[in-house]
Amino acid sequence: MIKPELLAPAGDIEAAYAALFYGADALYLGLKQFSARATATNFSDEELCEITNYAHTKNAKIYVTINTLLQDAELSGLTKSLDACVKAGVDAVIIQDLGVARVIREGYPELQMHASTQMAVHNEQGALALKKMGFSRVVLARELSLSEIQEIASIKGLETEAFIHGALCYSYSGLCLFSSMETGMSANRGKCLYPCRALFDGDLGKKHLFSMKDMALQEDILKMPVSSLKIEGRKKNALYVAAVTNYYRRILDGKSVQDLDKDIMQIFARPWTKLHFNGKNKDVIDTEFVGHRGLKIGLVKNVVHGRLTFKTNADIARYDGIQIDVAGDEKPFGFSLEKMHVSGRSVFEAKAGSIVEITLPPKTPFIPSGAVIYLASSSRVKGSYHYEKPKAGAFVYRMPIDVDVQIEKDFIRADCGQWCARIDDSLSSAQNIQKVNDSVKQAFEKVGNTPLKLNKLNIENPQNLFVPLSILNELRRKLYEQIEVKNEERFLPSVKTIKHSFKGYIVKTDKPENLPDLDNVAEIIVALSPNTDLACLQKLPKNKVRLALPAVCRNPKVFTDVVRNALNAGYKKWEIGNVWALEMLPAKGIDLTFDNSIYMMNTQSVQMAKEIGASRVTLSFEDTSDNLADLTTKAVLPVVLPIYSDVPLFISANCIRPHDCKHCKGGTQWFKLTKDNQKYDALSEPCQTVVFNHKAFYFGNAVDKVNADYLRIDFIYKDYTSEQIENIIKAVKNGKSIPQTYIGNLQRRI
Repeated sequence: MIKPELLAPAGDIEAAYAALFYGADALYLGLKQFSARATATNFSDEELCEITNYAHTKNAKIYVTINTLLQDAELSGLTKSLDACVKAGVDAVIIQDLGVARVIREGYPELQMHASTQMAVHNEQGALALKKMGFSRVVLARELSLSEIQEIASIKGLETEAFIHGALCYSYSGLCLFSSMETGMSANRGKCLYPCRALFDGDLGKKHLFSMKDMALQEDILKMPVSSLKIEGRKKNALYVAAVTNYYRRILDGKSVQDLDKDIMQIFARPWTKLHFNGKNKDVIDTEFVGHRGLKIGLVKNVVHGRLTFKTNADIARYDGIQIDVAGDEKPFGFSLEKMHVSGRSVFEAKAGSIVEITLPPKTPFIPSGAVIYLASSSRVKGSYHYEKPKAGAFVYRMPIDVDVQIEKDFIRADCGQWCARIDDSLSSAQNIQKVNDSVKQAFEKVGNTPLKLNKLNIENPQNLFVPLSILNELRRKLYEQIEVKNEERFLPSVKTIKHSFKGYIVKTDKPENLPDLDNVAEIIVALSPNTDLACLQKLPKNKVRLALPAVCRNPKVFTDVVRNALNAGYKKWEIGNVWALEMLPAKGIDLTFDNSIYMMNTQSVQMAKEIGASRVTLSFEDTSDNLADLTTKAVLPVVLPIYSDVPLFISANCIRPHDCKHCKGGTQWFKLTKDNQKYDALSEPCQTVVFNHKAFYFGNAVDKVNADYLRIDFIYKDYTSEQIENIIKAVKNGKSIPQTYIGNLQRRI
């Protein structure tokens, strides 16, 4: 098996240099716009050129993350970012938005497309669908097991990339709306505020129910058949990137990594987990503490008169960072080690195995005997990861130019495309024509601070004349001063707009048996499960029924029978929540629509949906009213606006139930939760958790700003009686307020 690529994060150029020095085969990084780590430093266009040129001298690759959802007004800025990628010569672009994919496919065919983990690729069918769209690589969902990874990695002609180390999201990436719907800071737009790390109360007690440990696959990476092994961490510093890259480089190369994991823990580490790599795993949440802990180095023996005594199992030194677990606090108590004693003597360093007394800072909280002590920052480790970097300006982008030099008896002339320079002078015969040619080349290779580099030089000197170096230098200056570096201007591919007009209401449900009489709605969407009995559809008018496949399905084969039976029964209208379902349905003979989890936030994405085969799209829950109004004016397909829904804030493969898998009774369970006086409901299904705001999302009177073709009312996940459904539909149609609802981002910017 070919050794996989080691792919390291670079939140800034220092982290990039560190990663390359410690053996990264490739880097992924973001620009100032459209990066899923918007709060990282990220790269300017000039820095992108510099690091790409430098990486290529090391035979390393550069992948640029343009992996956020774009609103329609932002598309004009997209071409500038893509132009920068082309100019720098990057090796691929990592994307989430299907609109970005269309712009690249139509206008930037030289750029390779990698499907971001934000696209929630979690099965073979999803990977195959993206391959058909032109993606050369898919970044797999972190939740997958080794066997699932192996299945997807076996697809011929498609590269796969999998995360091996770093922070984890509670939700499937790309399917988390928590931060967005709560605060307007969208994870899908790189601005997540990590509400998953917060403290929740309720049926399961007061805990950090969704605060994930960090992934660390360690030697298990040697089992992985993927093309690329990815380290998370674009918000981490160069020291962290250096240590983690070095650790996994050595594993891949068969070298010792003894104690190097301890270095990483002293830089930044939550508790580690392998997530579901080896199968279903409940040990993935750190319910008691959040944030960096460090390397566990001992337990508190006692605290007397402001001095803490313990036996250290690691070398420590003055000014190292110490953290101690304190009951009742979300984060460990941390301080800098200013004074310590061994055997009564003040020391600068203490070796592993020593009984150490450390002086605690003022206002230290109560620390009980037995509390865990961590080494959270080590001077030794900070000094252990030096790295080399090039001289400033050594790898800046320079435009290659071709120059023709013509030497005649009474003048010398230099031409470069449309630009020309000439010096009139009387020139004499040369004694050594080779020296003349060398002098011409030497002169024109001197580019100074210009953004140019000499590519080809053609010299015409039919009379073998000599030219003084001073004249050559003056000629070069006169020519190079004229040359303007202009990028090729590219434009967004065209999109045809259709006329939009209101056509009716749509009701979506996963419990059709609870529906009242719905003669006056345009369509009824029924969300399928693998166990759906099609008999439950018999009371519904078949011409109005559309069947829906979900956003997440780890094993699509479980839908084979229900899909086949529905098609055979004459159901031709279908809705999909993820591109995997494209592989489950026939390419022709059906009416296919996209649900809101295939994000449509710009006209290019809607156009891409049409080209894939969609006849209609559903707009995003997290969008703003201004952009929604824009889309419903310009979109190339009919659009559905969800106006009432219990919006999933998380869709997660991580179980919220308090017992282990062995004692799971299956079925569904609901849990009531609170955070900051806000109520939430968590639905626990076997191997999946979905979390909702206790209130339903309701567009209300803001619908007047949006000229959607259809308005959709959802009754899925939660149980609604026939009477409740009837009353909500009536309120929506009459523009009435509905108690216990919220409006999400309708009055915000995201």
